[in-house]
Amino acid sequence: MTSQSFDSHLGTPIVIDLCRACQVFWFDSRESLRLAPGATLALFRLIGDCAETGPPRPAPAAAACPRCGARLQRTHDRQRNVAFQYLKCPAEHGRLTSFMDFLREKNFVRPLSAAQIDELRRHVQQVQCSSCGAAIDLARESACAHCGSPLSMLDLKQAGDLVAQLRAADAVRTGERSVDPALPMHLERARREVDAAFAAFEQEDRWFTDASSIGLVGAGLRAVARWLGRS
Repeated sequence: MTSQSFDSHLGTPIVIDLCRACQVFWFDSRESLRLAPGATLALFRLIGDCAETGPPRPAPAAAACPRCGARLQRTHDRQRNVAFQYLKCPAEHGRLTSFMDFLREKNFVRPLSAAQIDELRRHVQQVQCSSCGAAIDLARESACAHCGSPLSMLDLKQAGDLVAQLRAADAVRTGERSVDPALPMHLERARREVDAAFAAFEQEDRWFTDASSIGLVGAGLRAVARWLGRS
């Protein structure tokens, strides 16, 4: 694994270990909860770049804590209505989580509704599973037959809220900070802009082509990257 530094809510750097080939993060205790919005966006970009290269390398059957060497324990958790899992050190030194489960934990991934699956079927015959990379035949399946993951996509509204937060954060300088009384209005305007941009992306042929080749979550991450390129 390689190490990379990110900003925290308190302004101090957080060093996160990651493997691009396996598409996993190692977070020391509570590190993922301390990530600043800008750091979360940086991780989005990193995940999006890795999605372009293809599915992750198969995970080993067992993994050890890099701090104490203890065997990691599989742990199931839930964020609102979204289930996710990770491998946790029994001594609480940290946890190993896949890129996909990190997005689920941050509430950026949600299952598709029946209506959304029907709409997807009208445009493409199969999509790549965002969890394992296997092909999902939409004519027969609404979940991955290989790993069991349901059809899920990046929650673009949640992504839009993050972009709005970053815009507000960029307007605040370091040192003495003051609250702009017009901030709620600016945030709402930014959210409307993002919602309109993403709605347009979802109607483009390129959106469905991306969903077929790199998965629905990858297509969403690519849409975020395109929108940021226009901003």
